Amino acid sequence: MLLKFFEKNTKLLDSLLAAWGTGLIIGPALGGYLAQPAEKYPHIFPKGSFLDKFPYFLPCVVISGVSFVVVIACLWIPETLHKHNGSHADESIDDAETIENGINMVDKEKTVPKNENLFMNWPLMSSIIAYCVFSLHEIAYQEVFSLWCVSPQSLGGLNFSTNGVGNVLAISGVALVIYQLILYQYMVKACGPVVLARIAGIFSIPLLQSYPFIAMLSGIALYIVISIASILKNIFTVTVVTGLFLLQNRAVEQHQRGAANGISMTAISLFKAIGPASGGTILTWSQKRLDAAFLPGMMLN
Repeated sequence: MLLKFFEKNTKLLDSLLAAWGTGLIIGPALGGYLAQPAEKYPHIFPKGSFLDKFPYFLPCVVISGVSFVVVIACLWIPETLHKHNGSHADESIDDAETIENGINMVDKEKTVPKNENLFMNWPLMSSIIAYCVFSLHEIAYQEVFSLWCVSPQSLGGLNFSTNGVGNVLAISGVALVIYQLILYQYMVKACGPVVLARIAGIFSIPLLQSYPFIAMLSGIALYIVISIASILKNIFTVTVVTGLFLLQNRAVEQHQRGAANGISMTAISLFKAIGPASGGTILTWSQKRLDAAFLPGMMLN
């Protein structure tokens, strides 16, 4: 039963994260190609025009328009909450929870009490804490990566254009979709989602430590290596997120998952609010301390 639970939920998360990967293809491409249109397309957007004064207005308004269309489309999405009628309602709910939690019907008395305080559920709280810390790391990375790519090489950056950054992120998105739809399910069957998440977390450390060395490259070698690094980072990210999400939902019964995910999303949002500011601040601070004796911004100098 437990294996079926993981397989079913892993497939659902595969589809969800594959959709996210599709967004990683389209989003960076739109942002990269639509930013600063007066400089890239002067024959369409002349100097002194509105988009010349506000060079990032066009990608923002396009993405906002897409979001508005999605919000309107959500009005027609059917409700997924199952409502049971009749005297067998409680029994059917209990049976569904028992199956999803991988517990035999005979041992139903061993399940978690229905009125248990979620904040006292240590497996749930520990998975949420890990999820929050990783979310802080990931949102800070996303903030720093684009800024680092467009920073001049004198400050340890890659001196990419916005088009170049968009291309790198779009390539990463394509690889992520392929990984989620084709490779991930076989790797989960071989290792399990939690073990796979641990492996991805461990390998993320040396990958990120290699970025200062990547900045020493130039030309096509730089473009290829940073694309590979970005692909691996995104793959590691979705692998860890999938494992943590499964752990979080496995820690509670079906009727508690709405509340558990609400607590998780609230905590994660707080950490994600800190991430961009902290990541940008640390990047700026490091670029001002390139030759400092204590905590230099670029260890290769």
